[in-house]
Order: sequence, then structure tokens, then C-alpha cells
Amino acid sequence: MKKVFLLLGVCCVALVSGVKAQEPGNIQVGAFADYYRSEATGTNMFGVGGRLGFGILPHTLLEGELAYDFTQEYTSGFNNTSNGSISFYNTGVRTLHGLFGPRVILGHGPVRPFLEVKGGFINYMFDKAPPGYNAFANQVANLRAQNMNAALLAGGGVEGKLGPLGLRLDVGDEMYFNHGTHNGLKVMFGPFLRF
Repeated sequence: MKKVFLLLGVCCVALVSGVKAQEPGNIQVGAFADYYRSEATGTNMFGVGGRLGFGILPHTLLEGELAYDFTQEYTSGFNNTSNGSISFYNTGVRTLHGLFGPRVILGHGPVRPFLEVKGGFINYMFDKAPPGYNAFANQVANLRAQNMNAALLAGGGVEGKLGPLGLRLDVGDEMYFNHGTHNGLKVMFGPFLRF
């Protein structure tokens, strides 16, 4: 196991050292709003995330991203002839997505389409604690003790840039593997900064 981590570390150092700092656009840092539709639970999850990418080839970046989806509420109710009631329940479900992989840019102008394939994990956390930094830190600290599943994102999108600033829209199918493959629509939108 130590040899595998050593090999991965050497590969990462080799890839990062291949980045030419004098060429603008080889490093991208961004933040995004995140929407995840879990097919397995029928839940719409919303959250925030961040990403960091390094150019490894002229039109290819190697990116890592982390997104945290806040807990969601669902409604329940009944109808009768004299009185109806609607109740809101907190599901207590939060998700943490960690993905890493290549993104290939297909154009040259200020608006450029791209394709991406990233692997990593999705972690489902069941907790009634209010959302916030403590809930996020608790989920990250307890990754191994929680419900973590392997994940694969296949998708694409479009980015627009004006100098070092830009906006980006990603759409894809984030699949996770737990007693079979479960699909989920993933949409991310936000700004980025190129160095």
C-alpha cells in the first residue's frame, strides 16, 4: 500500500512540475454553486464547492474539486374534507463530493466547450445538526466512519473568459457505486481565476 501512495506522489510531482508558470492559464482556481439530483433517493441537493486545476498539456487540465451539499427538507401532508396539514421535515442527509481527473478544452476563443472525466468519492452523512462549518468539518473528519462510496463523473460544459477571470458551467452524470451503479445529475456554476 505504501508503494502505491509513493507512486501516486511521484506521478503528481511529475505532472505539477510540467506546468509552465510563465504561460497564463496553466493554473485555475474557482468556486461554484452545486446542484446534485440523487436518483437513488429522489433528493435535490444544493451546496458550494471549490476547485483547483493545473495545465498538463496545451488543452488539458488536471483538476481536483470538493463540494459540500447542505441538508434538505421535504414536505409531507394529507387531505381530508375539513382540515389539511402540511409538515416540513429535515432529511438530515448531507453529501460531500471529492473528485479528481482531467478536463479537455475543445476551443480557442473566449467561449470554450470542454469534456471531463473525474473519479473520487461521494460521502453521505446523516445528521440532524444545523448546517455550517462544524457540520462540514465533522463530515470531513469522519470520512472513513461514514457512508463513503466510489464515484465517477462524466460530463462537459462551457467556460467563458475575459482576461484572467471567467465563468464556468459544468453538467454531468455523477455515478456512485454501492451494490450497483446509482446515477445523479450534477450541475456546477461559478467563477474562476487563471494564473
